[in-house]
Amino acid sequence: MTEPSSQSVDPAKAALLTDLLFTQAERLGDKPFLHGRGGDGDAGWGTITWAEAADQVLRLAAGLAGLGINPGDRVGIVSENRPQWLIADHAIMAAGAISVPAYTTNTEDDHHHVLADSGASAVIVSTAALAQKLMPGAARADRCRHVITMEPVAVDQSLGFELHGWDDLLAQEPAAPHAGVRSDTACIIYTSGTGGVPKGVMLSHGAILANCKGIHRVFRNAGLKDEVFLSFLPLSHSYEHTAGQFFPISIGAEIYYAAGTDTITQDMADAHPTIMTAVPRLYEVLRNRVTLGVAHASPARRSLFQRTLEIGRKRFEAPDTITPWERLLDIVLERLVRDKVRARFGGRLKFMVSGGAPLNPEVGMFFLSLGINILQGYGLTESAPVISCNPPDKIKIATVGPPIAGLECRIAGDGEILVRGELVMQGYWNRPEATSEAVHDGWLHTGDIGEFDDDGYLRITDRKKDIIVNSGGDNISPQRVEGFLTLEPEISQAMVFGDKRSHLVAVIVPEGAAADGRSSAARELVAAAMERANAALAPIEQVRRFILADQPFTVENGQMTPTHKVRRHILMGIYGESLEALYRS
Repeated sequence: MTEPSSQSVDPAKAALLTDLLFTQAERLGDKPFLHGRGGDGDAGWGTITWAEAADQVLRLAAGLAGLGINPGDRVGIVSENRPQWLIADHAIMAAGAISVPAYTTNTEDDHHHVLADSGASAVIVSTAALAQKLMPGAARADRCRHVITMEPVAVDQSLGFELHGWDDLLAQEPAAPHAGVRSDTACIIYTSGTGGVPKGVMLSHGAILANCKGIHRVFRNAGLKDEVFLSFLPLSHSYEHTAGQFFPISIGAEIYYAAGTDTITQDMADAHPTIMTAVPRLYEVLRNRVTLGVAHASPARRSLFQRTLEIGRKRFEAPDTITPWERLLDIVLERLVRDKVRARFGGRLKFMVSGGAPLNPEVGMFFLSLGINILQGYGLTESAPVISCNPPDKIKIATVGPPIAGLECRIAGDGEILVRGELVMQGYWNRPEATSEAVHDGWLHTGDIGEFDDDGYLRITDRKKDIIVNSGGDNISPQRVEGFLTLEPEISQAMVFGDKRSHLVAVIVPEGAAADGRSSAARELVAAAMERANAALAPIEQVRRFILADQPFTVENGQMTPTHKVRRHILMGIYGESLEALYRS
């Protein structure tokens, strides 16, 4: 077994999450730690060292205490990913308070719900644009007395709270951090609301530390040292909160903060990351960009690319069938194709982790064949969040890997995945009935259906609540069907429907040429794509008819969660009548 890096801090020995940062700051001092856009560094990046980050955390914590923030109080964070997000999160905990992250895509009503439901005493916001949506919601939250702004914000009227500048709080003298124990609540993270009003998940310091310890074990043979993370997913989501913040700190990694999907290619080129996490939607977008580039290449280059995919698949699925000639060719393809693909991802990637939603195995195999290791994992906000993950040295892309160390995982009689251990949430904030429904005798009922293979790797077959039961009594996984549909280049997004019906129908967001208007030619392109997808599906899974969506499913229009999961109940409210009409016409 490979020994952990000398830069690693054992999460099992920490009492609080802030211990990780302060321990690393003593070790690494003036070494670079956080990188964000808009600074004076190379390519527009500004850098904060480990020592500077720790100092700012203690100063901000002292500033919060000076505002009357007491241990146990809740403090919100509304910010895009940036170094100050991590500093705010740690400062809140260093003051003994509880961090309440919120999505930047929240509406005024969303912000009001989070702040009022959590009883937040204060909220930290980054930009004037985000403050414009936040402040009216904060003004309606009775207990929210303070708003701290990272950037200057003008307020024309009194909104019932005090406004404070980030720099003013940082001007305080640093104070000793609050002492606590692992069972103290570290944060309340609100679920992204795929099926209704978000609930606040209470996670202890110990839950997230146990998660980090389990991730250490997954990557124990990966030779982790001097790692660089590219943080892309919202830090307000538990996945990035743990895997993109506390785990990197625990191994002494540098963190770069990506500006968004539009700049991800440039961000990768600048940061040269060794590890990053993302949701399947990003990998689908990146796959489409690569294939689009290949489509415009010469016939010879397209042929080489196709052979790379074919031999690459064999390397994972049937290595014994590779011929001597293919082995020689593969060496050449490593230089001509895979090295160029890896260069587009920064040139140093050891692996990318996919989580937050099911990854289509075909998308995963595409990248594996091109020399980009994708590790599919699985978890929930309620489990802090990681439950399982593929190890880099034994990837089974159609699974979510074995359960991480430090938890118990079993399959209930109805196929539901159950989890028990320190990583399980303390409960839903102020919702004892919902808590007792989710956790029985310490076992978290995930709501996901799954099974173990012979190697102990977990395979997710569906969401318990999302399973479609047709009129014949057959159980159908909508996510599986949607995965096959969106592999077709003419289909960008899909949602299938058919509960208690004789067959499936779907809402389709077209892609490429099929997206150019609502012409009969465009519909014919989608219909042909659906026919190809149906050929790979069982008869009961095949989609018979479809409608075209009025617009793409996005976070901004509320049809997807901030981690790009489809909000089925929202789409049914929009397209339900049209889908029902497909059965009558």
